[in-house]
Amino acid sequence: MRLILASNNPKKLRELQALLGPLGLNLINQGALGIPEAEEPHITFVENALAKARHAAQAGQGPAIADDSGLCVRALGGLPGVRSARYALDAGRHPEGVPREVADTANNALLIETMHGKNDRHAHFTCLLVAVRHAEDPEPLIAEGHWAGTLLEAQQGHEGFGYDPLLWLPDHGCSAAEMNAEQKNAISHRAIACRRMRELMALHWGLHA
Repeated sequence: MRLILASNNPKKLRELQALLGPLGLNLINQGALGIPEAEEPHITFVENALAKARHAAQAGQGPAIADDSGLCVRALGGLPGVRSARYALDAGRHPEGVPREVADTANNALLIETMHGKNDRHAHFTCLLVAVRHAEDPEPLIAEGHWAGTLLEAQQGHEGFGYDPLLWLPDHGCSAAEMNAEQKNAISHRAIACRRMRELMALHWGLHA
């Protein structure tokens, strides 16, 4: 079954394909179908994910899944949250349209600066997955996952993407960016959300591994 991923992030595609592939799903980035990115005007993960999933399903004429995820920092009242990918852009640190790697570096640098001198360094990744059978699906499947740790004062590790180099995982003695894909896909916020999504897809869509 083809499932449109409402994203153009190749690393996210690989992660979700590995996690959802056992259900017989073949994920394809929306960009490969000529589908433009949806607007994300909302202040919550679930609203943005639902908007993106419906947009991709309508434009691609088929089932779609959207992931809205980000880093929530307790000392910052949950920021950068839904603006995680655009954190540095919102602060004027780089222009629109820079490569994702450039944006990631700028986002991490800004967060390090913002957290300087703060004692409470608790943070967690949130992943909110929404899947729809079609754009007007009255029963979107919604799954959520969290992955908690503490923020480092400098980046550590070269795997993953986004804020992975800054999230220290005390139980594992490493940062999220020091885990290989197999390790991360077993315990990450996206892995937790995907396990729940697999259960929902089996129950409501009749898909089974």
